[in-house]
Amino acid sequence: MPEVDYSEPVNLVCIDLSNPDLTATAAQVRKACLDSGFFYVVHHGIDQDILAEVFEQSRRLFALPDEEKMKLLRNENHRGYTPYQAESLNPSMQPEGDWKESYYIGPEASNVDQGKRFHGPNQWPSTELLPCWRETMEDYYEKVLNVGRRLIPLIALALNLDATYFNKPRMMDEPLAFIRLLHYPGKSSSSESGIIGASAHSDYGMLTLLATDGVQGLQICRNKDSWPQIWENVPPLKGAFVINIGDMLERWSNCLFRFPPIRSGDYLQERIEMTYSSTH
Repeated sequence: MPEVDYSEPVNLVCIDLSNPDLTATAAQVRKACLDSGFFYVVHHGIDQDILAEVFEQSRRLFALPDEEKMKLLRNENHRGYTPYQAESLNPSMQPEGDWKESYYIGPEASNVDQGKRFHGPNQWPSTELLPCWRETMEDYYEKVLNVGRRLIPLIALALNLDATYFNKPRMMDEPLAFIRLLHYPGKSSSSESGIIGASAHSDYGMLTLLATDGVQGLQICRNKDSWPQIWENVPPLKGAFVINIGDMLERWSNCLFRFPPIRSGDYLQERIEMTYSSTH
């Protein structure tokens, strides 16, 4: 399909989670979800020092020798390391695989959940190699989970539902949410030849929270049925999460909220990203 890259960045709504007026904030969320399915979130409660440490620990992991990372290869419960080109989010456009490596961290399974699909213990690097790694990631997991929980009432209100709609038993009690650390090596890429960091795809969960190290990379196509496809840059906003809805919320809203295709576009700089995707 023909594609056009716009150099001008897309203008996203910025949501302030410290605003006590939930009705006004939810109206902004609704506007964003009707327009692009994307918005920024600021004043989310996670200090920049904490985010900086998580990024630093991510860099240390990806800097390990390949033989050490392969000891942590992603398992059947989707926890662990995925090497370069092991995934292809759009095989028709990028048959050799995406130019990224990643690491999955999920909820630690209780004894009751052991054996269930996608439930199980996480894989952790050796404390001899990365002594503070597990502690940093577990702390971040809980903090970003709390940000997601603060967004849920706003999503409900944006759908003209009661703010507590998603508080029903077993609905949001134990979300199957994953942190995904991503490393793009800075390889010169070209969307025209189908060689990009992460090919066009959609997220399958309810919400995704993205933190970046400030290097541009994310692109969205707001009209997936357009011809040619028009890809717009989503610039990083210091201190903010980039939020996007996923396929699940699109379905739950009866396609009122639409999630456009996303990709990691052309890039030359190395960069680190962290996504937190929630499926319920």
